[in-house]
Amino acid sequence: MVLDAAPMIYSMNATGNLSQPMQPEMSGHVILSVDYAASPAEAIVSAFTVQDDSEDGLDQKHGASFLVPNANAFGHAFRSYDGESERRSGVADFYRTNHTYQTYNFALNMRKKHLQFNKGVMSIWECCELLNEYVDESDPDLDEPQIEHLLQTAEAIRKDHPDEDWFHLTGLIHDLGKVLLHPKFGQEPQWAVVGDTYPLGCAFDENIVHSEYFKDNMDFYNPKFNSKNGIYEEGCGLDKVQMSWGHDEYLYQVLKCNNTTLPPQALFIIRYHSFYALHRAGAYQQFLDANDREMLQWLLEFNKYDLYSKSKVRINVEEVKPYYISLIEKYFPIELRW
Repeated sequence: MVLDAAPMIYSMNATGNLSQPMQPEMSGHVILSVDYAASPAEAIVSAFTVQDDSEDGLDQKHGASFLVPNANAFGHAFRSYDGESERRSGVADFYRTNHTYQTYNFALNMRKKHLQFNKGVMSIWECCELLNEYVDESDPDLDEPQIEHLLQTAEAIRKDHPDEDWFHLTGLIHDLGKVLLHPKFGQEPQWAVVGDTYPLGCAFDENIVHSEYFKDNMDFYNPKFNSKNGIYEEGCGLDKVQMSWGHDEYLYQVLKCNNTTLPPQALFIIRYHSFYALHRAGAYQQFLDANDREMLQWLLEFNKYDLYSKSKVRINVEEVKPYYISLIEKYFPIELRW
């Protein structure tokens, strides 16, 4: 067994609380590394990988029944943007366009355009089915329709967290903001809907995927925006930071508008699950407030299912549909304004 180096190790139980330092072999917990300031409550948490060199070729997080595969649906490393991949060229082109046109003013204009919630009325499950027509061009790990990924994520979470039904539902719905790709909802180009998100109004961090393409973004040369903190104060909270526009923010706003009863952890996950520069590389930590640090624990737990559940394993939709319909009825009105 090989452990990646980490400054400190805390365990996180199913309630999402950090406990005292633990030994790597301790079972029943998900292992996270913590770069701490004064206490666990103030910690910046980042993913900590435990690799198991077992004969079945699978890695597994301690205390979790979800098996983390070594390779994505194409047989390559997950989130590999530089190595050889069947989708590498298309993904690079996607990020070249995304990083050129995702400016601070563009994001503001997209908020005005799409947050009127006047595009139509439909249920959560109808939205899931609508997404079945689309494949995410920014994703190097999967070329299946979106509903496959949604169910893979939800079922993986359900396996490890059987008592957290809100978490299962979050896995199912987290990408529904991609409905903006549909003609009935604006038919936005993929670069304006999918892909990693990142703060605007401050310097672009080198840990953002294909950060080299930001040289063609007009904000890159704006002295108001190109310092480390830009227009923001340290500790201001992510809620005060303008993120690049995409499906994360759209769905978050839709759910708030329609008075979902999902807990705050679910809304945080939905809003920032594509913010990989933060939860994979630790960038932009200076903007986090105390609430962000607490919610980040759940985002990190969600991330392994969102990322590592992508595979060619198909979920029987009709078999699991009744369960998810029951959760939708629990946490949402029958129809939502989009």
